[in-house]
Amino acid sequence: MASKAEKSEMTFLEHLEVLRKHLVRSVIVVVVLMIVAFGFTEFIFEEVLFGPAKADFWTYRKMCELGRWLGSEGLCVGVNLNFVNFTITGQFMTHITSAIVIGLVLGFPYIVWEIWRFVKPALYEKELKATKGVVFYIALLFVVGVLFGYFILTPISVNFLATYKISSRINPNLEFDLHSYVSIVTWLTLISALMFQLPMVAYFLGKVGLLTASFMRSYRRHSIVGVLILAAIITPTGDIFSQLIVALPLYVLYEASIFIVARVEKSEKELEKAQEIQYTQVISPQTPAPRLDQMLE
Repeated sequence: MASKAEKSEMTFLEHLEVLRKHLVRSVIVVVVLMIVAFGFTEFIFEEVLFGPAKADFWTYRKMCELGRWLGSEGLCVGVNLNFVNFTITGQFMTHITSAIVIGLVLGFPYIVWEIWRFVKPALYEKELKATKGVVFYIALLFVVGVLFGYFILTPISVNFLATYKISSRINPNLEFDLHSYVSIVTWLTLISALMFQLPMVAYFLGKVGLLTASFMRSYRRHSIVGVLILAAIITPTGDIFSQLIVALPLYVLYEASIFIVARVEKSEKELEKAQEIQYTQVISPQTPAPRLDQMLE
């Protein structure tokens, strides 16, 4: 990578060329991961994507155990779904789409790292210290969000949607469109991964002064209502326990964001105070200002 001084002398087209190289490497990694995922068809579909469609899925088993411990049989859920394909290209396109999504999910940490490598040379020492470990935390939150979406959001939503019934005239057989099911699994998982980036978004907004901890605290009550509404939309089961399972992590993320922004504000104030002290040591306020006649001489 070029040094900061060299970067500042680069033209716009040269910057684009450097960015292109980072993007090309990212695309290559994602494509390789897509090919690998495409080759492991049985494992990807039977063990991963079709996992929440089985009654013995890990989440369903743990919910049953928790239900027995709490004395609530309503928590013991789980469905065995079968799938049908309505279009001649349905299975192939689902296979391709799934491979692309898995490639992007697995390659996300590397993509973030490549973006960071492009941005890093343009940062000053102070900015580098402030963003230390940013790639690790973004990747960590992304992985946690994927796990939460796959093991919590998806099973709860699949169980509810598969058992939801509006009329006895509708065929009760649990056979559903393959593409529709895979879309739900991938969509919920990715949405969860993005929601878990809230602390990092709050951190950067706090660094540029667009978000303050006092502002977030003043809207804490509103955030609770918003989190509950979002949880109800994501898990419209009518089951308060299921909604709390989703709402609690979202609210924890909000509180974590407040803490992060508060730490950012504190560090900024300490830095400003240190700079003021350093400035007063260099230019002492006791030094008398020169007289006008001396300045004219």
